Amino acid sequence: MTEHPRRGGPGSVPLPEIWTGRARNRIQWLFAAVGVACLVLGIVLAVQSSWENGVVALAASVVGCVAAGLLILFGTLAFVHVAVKVDHEHLEVRCGHAGLPRRRIPLAHVTGADFEPSVTPRQWGGWGYRWRPERGTAVVVRRGEGLVLSLGDGRTFTVTVDNAEAAVRVIRDRLRTAATGKVTLRKSHLGPGRGGGAAVGESAES
Repeated sequence: MTEHPRRGGPGSVPLPEIWTGRARNRIQWLFAAVGVACLVLGIVLAVQSSWENGVVALAASVVGCVAAGLLILFGTLAFVHVAVKVDHEHLEVRCGHAGLPRRRIPLAHVTGADFEPSVTPRQWGGWGYRWRPERGTAVVVRRGEGLVLSLGDGRTFTVTVDNAEAAVRVIRDRLRTAATGKVTLRKSHLGPGRGGGAAVGESAES
């Protein structure tokens, strides 16, 4: 995790300008090995087999092994680890070494952030990028702590990441800052107008 601190108030813990965190699952490498084995088996069948008899069955076996191997490799390597970044405007999640799949959520669409001490694949129906219509979406690469965002559409977005409590503090601070800015902007528009109107009315009566 990398944090770039900024100034906080007196007695407060400095919050980072940009917060980054990761989560890893080394068990996924075992599944990746299974994918490699399927891929190698398909190649061996294609190279060493005689294509004189049973061509259709042999071709189906080769294609099946290669396709299964590629699917397993992509499904596992994409979720060996996840990287999370929070800046002043967005939360970004990148999966795997290629950074795919990726999701970028504007903080303007976030209504709250909570720490979840125990996120499990069972809660979401498995590993990886998950979707449940009654809850929302999640990126689950391991069991353990995670970050839960409440979105403006009533859904949630959950991601397993180390030191999720720090991410929650940063996001809540961003949301408070944005809300304070909106209130200050409203007051600046309403305040002077009311005072000026009263003064004009008194002057006309006199």
